[in-house]
Amino acid sequence: MNYQGSCHCGHIKFEVEGTLTGAMSCNCSFCQRKGSLMWFVPRESLSLLTPESNASTYEFNKHVIKHQFCAICGIHPYGEATDPKGNRMAAINIRCLEGIDLESVPVTHYDGRSR
Repeated sequence: MNYQGSCHCGHIKFEVEGTLTGAMSCNCSFCQRKGSLMWFVPRESLSLLTPESNASTYEFNKHVIKHQFCAICGIHPYGEATDPKGNRMAAINIRCLEGIDLESVPVTHYDGRSR
């Protein structure tokens, strides 16, 4: 399935191909504050519809995850990293996808709990 997404103001727009079967709520200090629900896909499944330069990057702690956000509206639509096997991954904030019924998406908390 193809999903469309964006930040709040539309300065960052993207589409992502895949099957959304669940999301993760991370327990790190950054993700807890921003409230993202992350869906992990191979990086090649994410296509930016606006210039890559429209996104600003924030890295903290070990600097292994590039948290991409809009410098205009402040929304964090996705992040980029490499998984332990060396595969490029994208973490899509499903709250930024159009037409998603958030209540129907199973969420796993980083500590293993599900809702």
